[in-house]
Amino acid sequence: MTALSFAAITDADVAAVRKSHPGAFGDPRLRAIRVAGWALAIGYVLYSLHLFEFVKLFDSSERAWRLISRMVIWQDMGNWAYAQIYVGIAQTVAMAFLGVLIGTIFALGLGFLAAKNTMPVGVVRHAVRRMLDVFRGVDDVVWGLVFVRAVGLGPLAGVLALWISSMGNLAKLYSEAIENIDRKQVEGVRATGADGPRIIRYGYLPQIFPVFLSLSLYSFESATRSATILGLVGAGGVGMIIIERFRAGLFDQVAFVVLNILVVIAVIDWLSGMIRKRFIGERGH
Repeated sequence: MTALSFAAITDADVAAVRKSHPGAFGDPRLRAIRVAGWALAIGYVLYSLHLFEFVKLFDSSERAWRLISRMVIWQDMGNWAYAQIYVGIAQTVAMAFLGVLIGTIFALGLGFLAAKNTMPVGVVRHAVRRMLDVFRGVDDVVWGLVFVRAVGLGPLAGVLALWISSMGNLAKLYSEAIENIDRKQVEGVRATGADGPRIIRYGYLPQIFPVFLSLSLYSFESATRSATILGLVGAGGVGMIIIERFRAGLFDQVAFVVLNILVVIAVIDWLSGMIRKRFIGERGH
């Protein structure tokens, strides 16, 4: 196309082309929104970095190294209260197991009430889902503080906190697994004339059992770590031992307790893998 033909193009021609092919020229408003979005994102990141004050890492490096050295160098190990430490660890694992066990039982029923294909009444389904949002939207530590205030210090508060938290999380995941099942198997069981409980037993549970088992085992692993944190707010377990040693400046004993907790979590993870292999992996092949 020559310069003369370009000169012959009028504003009306350009407007007509823009109208017929709006995507070819781009929308100035969309570009402005995109640029504004990037500017806000970059500004937010810079503001977040400013809030964290990373320069304090260099100012407190000497104190950090002194703390780490006191954790690594263990002294007077013969006088440590080993029985108290291992009783606290056993109590923490028991808190996690009992809390998740109760939470799993309740979550199974709530999962069916929150799934579309098992609860056709929308009012009930949405009410259950909003209740689950409250249960899992509040952190374990907050629930721990609530139940410590309600029932006092001790493992009971930790069990109740883990029950509420795990029930909210598991029921949400269970309901999604129920909604994604194969409907043909359910229809086949229903065609035999089975009643509601038998439909759930033979149509739903065989399909969702692997998911339920995997999620419950993972929740137990996670609850073991959460139970340690709950002890810091007075909910019993080894967390109370950790906070007591911290306040007394016995950082070597704190490191010893933490290492034992890591070993316990590794053992739980190994056992969970064995259970998954037994009930899911081998049968799946």
